[in-house]
Amino acid sequence: MEWTAMEINPEMLNKMMNKLGVGESWRFVDVLGLEGDQLSAVPKPCCALMLLFPLTPQHESFRVQQADKVSEGSEVYFLKQTVVNSCGTIALLHAVANNKSELSFDNDSALKKFLDDTANMSPDDRAKHLEKNQAIREAHNEVAVQGQCRPEADKVNFHFIAFVNVDGQLYELDGKMNGVVKHGVTKEDSFITVCQNMLSF
Repeated sequence: MEWTAMEINPEMLNKMMNKLGVGESWRFVDVLGLEGDQLSAVPKPCCALMLLFPLTPQHESFRVQQADKVSEGSEVYFLKQTVVNSCGTIALLHAVANNKSELSFDNDSALKKFLDDTANMSPDDRAKHLEKNQAIREAHNEVAVQGQCRPEADKVNFHFIAFVNVDGQLYELDGKMNGVVKHGVTKEDSFITVCQNMLSF
């Protein structure tokens, strides 16, 4: 299964949030770098960080190493990515699902319904449920055609992952992995700095 390749930026992600019935109290913004002054421009509090990066042989090798660090049976909401070109939407789902208590939703929110329906499912079953979810697929495809550039499906060589704070622990969520990776302690007021330290390897 394949969705339309999407230009992912805060404008597109916020359009997705609107289409899926997420209230406007939280929004995506650009993080232009990992230096102190660039991070200080990020609005606080920050409840999730999405990272876009090129897929390279080095990253594939790193992902194999990360497989040993996957946390089993975590309370973190996680689903596998089985749909081509859906990594941005998967990262958005991970960011929203693990901050559900902080967000507000419209009464008919397709995203809240999906999260409620899949709350007790395995990551694989959640992925199957997403494949069949017409509302999320249509929202993704509708927003994808509104972008300023049209990524060619066979030339998309970038990937999105998300970092979230769940119960004071920093988790990495990559839909191409078998589960989440726990990176250690974090706090709401230092979440973005902890992410910076972890990414500045």
